[in-house]
Amino acid sequence: VQLQASGGGLVQAGGSLRLSCAASGRAFSIYATGWFRQAPGKERKFVAAIRRSDGYTYYADSAKGRFTISRDIAKNTVFLQMNSLKPEDTAVYSCAVGPPRMLDIRSTRAYADWGQGTQVTVSS
Repeated sequence: VQLQASGGGLVQAGGSLRLSCAASGRAFSIYATGWFRQAPGKERKFVAAIRRSDGYTYYADSAKGRFTISRDIAKNTVFLQMNSLKPEDTAVYSCAVGPPRMLDIRSTRAYADWGQGTQVTVSS
């Protein structure tokens, strides 16, 4: 599966951005799509994920109440709506997809294919 992430940019604190992750190739094999982020000098961290079949969602504590993950199956696209952004949300955001029988949807190790990442910068 090939993934194309987009929608990043520079925004002031309190602002919003909507990231998109478009899948191509064997999109029918996707079990779940996740968003992760990596700030400079830090490890990649889980942000949110969504199951393709039923739309069930998972969120990191840092994302709950501010971020919303959703999917458009017809377009093979997953979105991450980010509201009330904070400077600490600054990072490269990457999307990834995983096959059936994923053991831990919050772990990077569960995902098979990754997109190239999109930079999100939140100024104070």
